[in-house]
Amino acid sequence: MRRTNGGGQRRPRTAVAPPRQIRDTLVLLVYVKWMTEDVPRIVRTPIPFSEVAAAAQRRFGDMVKAAVDVGRGVMALGGELHSDEEALLLEDGAVQADVWGINIYPAETGDAWIEFDSMINVRPSASNRTRGVDDPAVRARIRAVVDALITR
Repeated sequence: MRRTNGGGQRRPRTAVAPPRQIRDTLVLLVYVKWMTEDVPRIVRTPIPFSEVAAAAQRRFGDMVKAAVDVGRGVMALGGELHSDEEALLLEDGAVQADVWGINIYPAETGDAWIEFDSMINVRPSASNRTRGVDDPAVRARIRAVVDALITR
C-alpha cells in the first residue's frame, strides 16, 4: 500500500535516525553528563590528588564534600550534600555510626585540608552534639582513611 497525502501524491518519508545511532547518541550524552556534573561516588581504591582537586573545582571551587566510612575504610565524594554521600554509603552496606562528613580543601596544606564540619555529624545519642567530630580518635580514623585513599 502506497502512502499518499490524499491527493494521490506520495508523502515524503520522515527522517528517522537508525536505532544504533540513537543508542550511541544517548550513551554519549549520558557520558558527557557524568563527566561534567559531579555525582557522588564511592572511592574504594586510592585516587590521585588531582582528581579530588578537579572535583572541588567543578562543584564548589575550593572544596569537595565527602562522607567517610571508618568501619570499612571507604569514602564517597563529589556530592552536593554530605547526606547524598552518606545515603550512597548506607546503600552500599555502611553502618550509620561509622559514617562521618568532612570537607576537603585541596589548596590547603597540613591538617587544614580536612575540615570536620557536616550536619550528618550531629549525633546527640553518640555524644557528638556538634557539626564537627568531637572524638579525637574518630578524627584520627577519618584522616587515616582519607590519607589512604587520596594519593598526594
